Amino acid sequence: TGTISSLQRQLEIKESQLRRTRSETEMLQKQLRKQESQLQQMSNQFCSLREQKCEEMRVTIAEENCSLRQVITEQESKLAAQNKLISELQETISRLQTEACTNRYHIRKQQQQQEAAQREVKTLQQRELQTRVALELVTSKFEKYRNKIIQATFSTAGIKPPQAETTDEEVLEAMQKIINERIEFHQMLKQKG
Repeated sequence: TGTISSLQRQLEIKESQLRRTRSETEMLQKQLRKQESQLQQMSNQFCSLREQKCEEMRVTIAEENCSLRQVITEQESKLAAQNKLISELQETISRLQTEACTNRYHIRKQQQQQEAAQREVKTLQQRELQTRVALELVTSKFEKYRNKIIQATFSTAGIKPPQAETTDEEVLEAMQKIINERIEFHQMLKQKG
C-alpha cells in the first residue's frame, strides 16, 4: 500500500509537470505566432514605405524642374532618412527572425520534455499496475494461509469453533490455549514417568 501511494504521488507530480510543460509550450507557440505576425506587418510596411517614397520622389522631380538642385538635396536627405529607417527595420526583422528561431528551438525542447514526461508517466502507471497485481497475489496467499491456520486451530479437540468471522486476536488466543494445554499435558506425562 505504501509503494502504491508513493507511485501515485510520483504519478501526480509527473502529470503536474506534464500539464505545466504543455502550458509553457502553448505560451511559446502563441509568442511565435505573434512575432511572425509582427514580422509580416513590418515587411509589408517596409515595401509600402519604399514604394510610397519612390512615387513621391518621381512626382516631386516632375513638378519641380526649376529647382532641381534643391529638390535633389531634399530628396537625398529624405532618402538618407529612409535608408536609416530601412536599416532599422531590417535590424528589427533580423532580431525577430532570431527570436522566432530561438522560440522554435524552445518549443521543440518543451515537446521533447513533454514526450519524456509522458513516457515516464506510462512507466509509473505500469509499475503501479504490477504492484497492485503483486499486492493482490500476496493478499490472496496470506488469506489462504490464515484460513489454513484458523482451520487447523479450530479443528483441534477441545477448541470451540467460532460462530462468526474470527479476528486475528481470537485465533492467537485459541492457538495459545492449545500450546498451553500441550505443555501441561507434557509436564503431567513427565511427572508420571
